[in-house]
Amino acid sequence: MDSIIELTKKLCPNGVNFYKLEELLDYEQPTKYIVKSTEYNDEFNTPVLTAGQSFILGFTNEEQGHYLATPENPVIIFDDFTTGFHWVDFEFKVKSSAMKMLRPKNKSFNFKYVYHAMKSLNYQPGGHQRHWISIYSQLEIPLPPLEIQNEIVSFLDNFNSLSNLLNKELEKRKVQLEYYTEKLLDFDNNVQVKSLREIADFRNGKGHEKNIVDDGKFIVVNSKFISSEGAVCKFSNEQICPLFVDDILMVMSDLPNGKALAKCFLVEKNDTYTLNQRIGAFHVKDKTSISTKFLFYSLNRNPQLLAYDNGSDQTNLRKDDILNISIKLPCIETQKQIVSILEYFNKLCNLESGIPAEIQKRNLQYEYYLYKLFDFKKSNKEVY
Repeated sequence: MDSIIELTKKLCPNGVNFYKLEELLDYEQPTKYIVKSTEYNDEFNTPVLTAGQSFILGFTNEEQGHYLATPENPVIIFDDFTTGFHWVDFEFKVKSSAMKMLRPKNKSFNFKYVYHAMKSLNYQPGGHQRHWISIYSQLEIPLPPLEIQNEIVSFLDNFNSLSNLLNKELEKRKVQLEYYTEKLLDFDNNVQVKSLREIADFRNGKGHEKNIVDDGKFIVVNSKFISSEGAVCKFSNEQICPLFVDDILMVMSDLPNGKALAKCFLVEKNDTYTLNQRIGAFHVKDKTSISTKFLFYSLNRNPQLLAYDNGSDQTNLRKDDILNISIKLPCIETQKQIVSILEYFNKLCNLESGIPAEIQKRNLQYEYYLYKLFDFKKSNKEVY
């Protein structure tokens, strides 16, 4: 950062020229690159992209109409309605026509520099309209000498590279967590087996429709809260259905796709939550023989419960469906050992303390330096 500041003082002490994006970039409509079938499959080779947040929607086996981006000839895909965009340097197809493919008009500047500069614009689109031609392309960015552009790209790409490495590491850890969860909970017939009703008390939540407020004292635990891993969705000032430390909460009703059905959340704070309807709460009866966290891992996305989901109709688990499932119970020492292993991987995947927290730090650093680096003084001098 300091070297970039010194270089700027040296090469452009009187400021830099600003250019409209349309002066630097050409655009192409995506018509000939649009995928014909949305029957995606991870075994296919060609990614189908959107310029929105999801980016890769899936993979297609269509052999025609590919955009042949490469590291040497990259492209920026730009959502004409939301103004979201992505840097792409690999072969792909696109989902819809609501996109522009942006490329440099010449090689007199660093294309990746323009990409980062666009990130610094912080433009907020208004209304459902196309933005590139009439509005976004008219926005200006600073264009310092090429030497400074290259330094800025190198500096900012470093943060993105670290985030990418951390994201790959996070995916590996999630796979490990899933693998060890399945492996460690797959016991033979030599362990004790009990029904859930034998080892835990059950209570159901209650409707909170009339008690929802914008900023209440208690978090309303519903299926969205659990499936979004603790994302706060709704509040209430009344704790209609109190929850306590070591309560295990399970989604009992889900729309087709099973993303939330039978997913669990473990309560670790008192006086914080209130339980919504169609969410079940379980509490271990005897903690000397059964670890609450062991039961939590055994219930979370339990295959016996997911078997009720047919993938097409809304799925509702009945109380008896849940309480009659069998839980394999090794001795309490073994339960604790299993929990210790799974907690390790869970901690790595945890938003507050694990790899996601580190990714968030890198992203915040990127944003901080992004606005610092593109804060150039405007000059009236000729183009570099």
